[in-house]
Amino acid sequence: MISTLLLLAIPWTIHRLPDTGQTRRYAVANGDDSTITINPPAFTVNNNGTVTDLVTGLQWQQADGGEMKWESAAAYCAALPLGGVTGWRVPYAQELFTIQNHGASNPSLDTTVFTRSNAEYWWAAEPRADSATVAWAANAGGGIGAHPVTETISAGGAKRFHVRCVRHSVAGPELLSRYTDNADGTVTDNQTGLMWAKAETAAAVTWEEAFGAVRSLTLGGYSDWRVPNIKELRSLHTDYAVRPSIDTKFFPNTAQAIFWSSTTQIGQNGVTAW
Repeated sequence: MISTLLLLAIPWTIHRLPDTGQTRRYAVANGDDSTITINPPAFTVNNNGTVTDLVTGLQWQQADGGEMKWESAAAYCAALPLGGVTGWRVPYAQELFTIQNHGASNPSLDTTVFTRSNAEYWWAAEPRADSATVAWAANAGGGIGAHPVTETISAGGAKRFHVRCVRHSVAGPELLSRYTDNADGTVTDNQTGLMWAKAETAAAVTWEEAFGAVRSLTLGGYSDWRVPNIKELRSLHTDYAVRPSIDTKFFPNTAQAIFWSSTTQIGQNGVTAW
């Protein structure tokens, strides 16, 4: 079990935040995910059962470890004899989401790099902040969410939750503060380098309306604002908070709402966005 104190102490291990891998347009919007590429996914297969992510710097188990209870995953990874190295562990939710490829589905992974399995979900290390029996997991369709640990087959459930272990060699720089309030309506994330609007739109908007609202935005002296892709949006998520799952010290009055990304869900005829 991971306590809230440990959640607060989770290191930032990602060198750069990778793009989603979505390069095909599934819906037409000015500024949708497929039209903007910053750090395209890139991997090296090490021919020893491991894969190195050249964007994040993380090293991954190429073939997942199979279905298992969430409570068993940590011991499995810690004992993993792979690649002649130690330090394998269950990935943090943010790490796990970086290898999701939103240009593919079922699985939403680059299967030229990672070995295909029959997994429906992959465990992350963190429980949800408000429940020790609900843990984060990425799914084969490209999403990530919290699930009761009893849902997996070996715990008496009906779904296949696997684990794919990870290791990192060097954590990111120790930051005095994750965020900087720029005192101009913007907040800079010192881990990702992204600058965010401090406040959301005042009212609910459709996906298409979100792009229009951002195009007309001038804030902090900048006018090149855009709707974030789903990995950028997820990076703002704070795993030690719920409803809302964000650092409300820097983003006060955030609504307990659903927030749009620029990423569309493939195979949905362009009508579904993340």
